[in-house]
Amino acid sequence: MEIVREIPITDLKGLRIGNAQNEEAKTGVTVLLFDHGARMGVDISGGGPASRETPLASPITADNPVHALVLSGGSAFGLAAGDGVMRYLEERGIGYETGFAKIPLVCQSCIYDLGCGRADIRPDAQMGYRACADAEQNHPACGSIGGGTGATVGKLYGMERSMKSGIGICAASVGALQMAAVVVVNALGDIYDPKDGKKIAGLRGADGTGFADTCRELYQISQRTDLFRSNTTIGAVVTNGKFSKAEMNKIASMTRNAYARCIRPVGTMADGDTIYGASIGDIEADINVAGTLAAEVMAEAVCRAVTA
Repeated sequence: MEIVREIPITDLKGLRIGNAQNEEAKTGVTVLLFDHGARMGVDISGGGPASRETPLASPITADNPVHALVLSGGSAFGLAAGDGVMRYLEERGIGYETGFAKIPLVCQSCIYDLGCGRADIRPDAQMGYRACADAEQNHPACGSIGGGTGATVGKLYGMERSMKSGIGICAASVGALQMAAVVVVNALGDIYDPKDGKKIAGLRGADGTGFADTCRELYQISQRTDLFRSNTTIGAVVTNGKFSKAEMNKIASMTRNAYARCIRPVGTMADGDTIYGASIGDIEADINVAGTLAAEVMAEAVCRAVTA
């Protein structure tokens, strides 16, 4: 009997995903809209995150539902895309009621993709709004789309020896529990498929063919100070399981195991590696099962981000 069953991410009710991008500039936005709000957690393991409203995911802040999550390019400039997401939600009467206005609660993380296309064009409010409009169709896809448009991997020596990456998606169920992962893989390190341990993307050899080993190269040039740029892997797991903010923080931290299985090195000071966890359902489930499943679907999503 099959215990873990892959499902379309569109099976998760209350989640809609949209993308917008600028192909010339090689940058874009992916937005996850939570129709009924989400209890959000977060795990930040990288040293240089570019983020917006991440304290909303802390268990010590108010227990208010998050209405959207944005994964974008543009480094810190790309945080402007969240303004467009807020405008889209406000126009539809979605937000936290303050008595004078409804304030949409939007979390966001960005990758550094300024070296892939044009550094002077970044995701803005208009692009964020377009991604929300695209979410109305809810046709999520993997590859060089949305926030993954400018994603690359294997960048120890800069863009010249890197490889193209993108956004990856995977969802699965165990009984009634559903878990989905969405990830933009923009890593300093190399990418491995944990199913067989084989490298599938990363730093290319000096002659442009084959692979070099980023960890080995890093050890040999550890005295240089100009190695670290253009990185960060950002993602989210979304479940129909009924979990609190504190529990979603734990599930997000368990999901980090997927990064460790697939990306080497990972979580460096050159990366802003971040994983959000969102609970959007009411299915009673064991947190250990949920966290283990989250790492499984995230690992597969990481692999799809570079193979798609």
